[in-house]
Amino acid sequence: MCGRFANDAKVDELIQEFVAEGGDYRDWRPQYSIAPTEVVPIVRERANRETGEVTRMLDAAAWNFHPSFLKESKRPQFNTRIETVATNGLWKGAFASSRCLVPMRGYYEWTGEPGKKRAWFLHGEQPLLAAAGIYTVRKVDDEWQVSTSIITREARDASGEVHDRMPVFLEADFWSEYLDPTKLDEGGKARMVEQLGTESDKVASTISVYEVDRRVNNSRAIDPTDPTLLDPID
Repeated sequence: MCGRFANDAKVDELIQEFVAEGGDYRDWRPQYSIAPTEVVPIVRERANRETGEVTRMLDAAAWNFHPSFLKESKRPQFNTRIETVATNGLWKGAFASSRCLVPMRGYYEWTGEPGKKRAWFLHGEQPLLAAAGIYTVRKVDDEWQVSTSIITREARDASGEVHDRMPVFLEADFWSEYLDPTKLDEGGKARMVEQLGTESDKVASTISVYEVDRRVNNSRAIDPTDPTLLDPID
């Protein structure tokens, strides 16, 4: 799973990396510990209803998938299993036409017994990873709110050493196909799931891991803007 991640990229860096044309999330500030329900940058594409022109944008989204038909939930919906993303009623509508990328530097996992858990940071070869996600939009108090969930898969290589699940990471040459807002039919959704598995294998083999200070264990007691949270320990 992915229950905490870091994104230390600035807005302009995200726009440049993902070639976003609009919807700049200018309030974003780099964070080294992002927990579920917090607002994060996502990359998505939207088609103009009149012209059909597609625009790629950087938007703000709550990391807690909450479609309009879902009543208040006792726990946040922040991860979506690749095995059910195309078939489960909560996710399948968004997967058909509202797919996004969630940029991150890397993510945290833990091992050990409660109270003595060791913290690990998992990252790729490049400064930014692109996790496959889905998003939804609902109206709350006359304002449109975007929310997102990260798709996860069976862990591979280094990620499998500390947890059995990991985010579905995608390389740049697959971003456009994944973000395409054209609605997928049942066959298209099944093919996309298959492609996600194949494409994410490429990134999964490059993931590395190192141990970080246990102070990151308590998200409420740390400063999320502190870059030393990512420092490796001996």
